[in-house]
Amino acid sequence: MKPVKFSTFLFTMLVGLIFQLYPWSDTGVIIRPDFLLVIMIYWVLQAPYHCNIGWVWFAGLLVDLSTGSLLGQHALTFAITAFLGLIYQRRLVLFNRWQLYLYVIFLFGVQRGLILLLKLFAGGELPDWTYGLPVASDLILWQCMIIWFGELTRPKKL
Repeated sequence: MKPVKFSTFLFTMLVGLIFQLYPWSDTGVIIRPDFLLVIMIYWVLQAPYHCNIGWVWFAGLLVDLSTGSLLGQHALTFAITAFLGLIYQRRLVLFNRWQLYLYVIFLFGVQRGLILLLKLFAGGELPDWTYGLPVASDLILWQCMIIWFGELTRPKKL
């Protein structure tokens, strides 16, 4: 696999931010994937020399600032999710497709759970059963990232 250009990483980050800010309506709001998180986790695992936890934290901060949510909420959960992804980053290339999907579902589920926990600490109400639906759409977007940019490979030394 060819090395990833930094411009490709920045372009996908910009596209993810645009889709994150797109005004969704009706059912789209309920099932909307967390575009920027999926893109950032993919690049953390695929090209850790371009995208590290600092970039993921910055992306989460952009989501916080642009959506008007609690400042640092997405930044914290994005960074924790990226850290959990990096723990097994070297081993993920040995996983088969279904094991990788289960790990990705775990990562996105942890992120949704942390957001829920932070909202509850801030005095929010407990959401209904549809709160977890974006994890399924995150997995579909993850598959699109794999189709467009390739399977996860061992990181190359520079």
